[in-house]
Amino acid sequence: MKKIIVTGGLGFIGSNLIDILIKKKFYVINLDKITYSSNFYNTKNFKNLKNYKFVKCDISNKKILNILNKYKPSCIFNLAAETHVDRSIDNPDNFIKSNIVGVYNLLECFKNFSKRNKSKLVHISTDEVYGDVLNGRSSEIYQYKPSSPYAASKAASDHLVSSYVRTYKINAVITNCSNNYGPNQHPEKLIPKLIYNILNNKTLPIYGKGLNSREWIYVKDHCEALIKVYQKGKAGNFYNIGSNKNLSNLEVTKKLLNIAKKKIIIGKNVKINFVKDRPGHDVRYALNSNKIKKELNWKPKVNFSEGIKLTFDWYNNNKMYYNSLKKKDIHKRLGNK
Repeated sequence: MKKIIVTGGLGFIGSNLIDILIKKKFYVINLDKITYSSNFYNTKNFKNLKNYKFVKCDISNKKILNILNKYKPSCIFNLAAETHVDRSIDNPDNFIKSNIVGVYNLLECFKNFSKRNKSKLVHISTDEVYGDVLNGRSSEIYQYKPSSPYAASKAASDHLVSSYVRTYKINAVITNCSNNYGPNQHPEKLIPKLIYNILNNKTLPIYGKGLNSREWIYVKDHCEALIKVYQKGKAGNFYNIGSNKNLSNLEVTKKLLNIAKKKIIIGKNVKINFVKDRPGHDVRYALNSNKIKKELNWKPKVNFSEGIKLTFDWYNNNKMYYNSLKKKDIHKRLGNK
């Protein structure tokens, strides 16, 4: 049974990836330092399985090398990161430490480990490194132009990984994905926040006029793409992962309201409330994902209409998920500087 390490596996994408890997009969070691966005609720369905192991560990810690030598994974999926743009506006410090210094330490440990062991590192990044894409769609050779401290920290980590492939010949691949949605996502992010507010009879805060456009992909589709990259991706390559489906924040909100009205009784306070925009808010992200479709034979399977229904149903049926989080992390407005 091949062993896989997933860093940040108590988080949104990491936990969904682990679920799929376990079902594909991999032995998965979940490394997570346990932050506000880590949630053991996300791993409750497989925490007692024989092919799953949780290890509390920060990727900035040198003991990562000991863990690699112990388990000898065939692949590391690096999903450990600070990810919320609004938090990076309020306090960039954690983003620099986790997303740059942490990745540097992981690379050093992987470099030493891979001298004696055959393994692959898949570094998961974001479409936000490209900045505003007002026209067309950004391919893998598009210029990096990050707007927020979060996006800049992820851009730096991408460059670090790429430099280690070039200089030290490590077997590593970088992926840049569009906005994910689905089960297990922290309600600081748009879709789970909107669902929480709909379920709890609260107003629906939308930045600016709600016209900011994002490309949305169902998390399970993203995870299947990551596995394809592990199996077939070439060292040093960048792979964009997206759905080719853009929606404005206002369109997403209206679609969620239409779904909710068919499933629950909507409270009188559930109304769209336009709020002050965050600083440096990019207008549009849009990826060209032709490379991964052509070279690795991957394509998304879940369209937005189907995926958003699955997502609403999951949160509606898993209200205990919200109870496992601190209320201030759900309600407090961030990134308003």
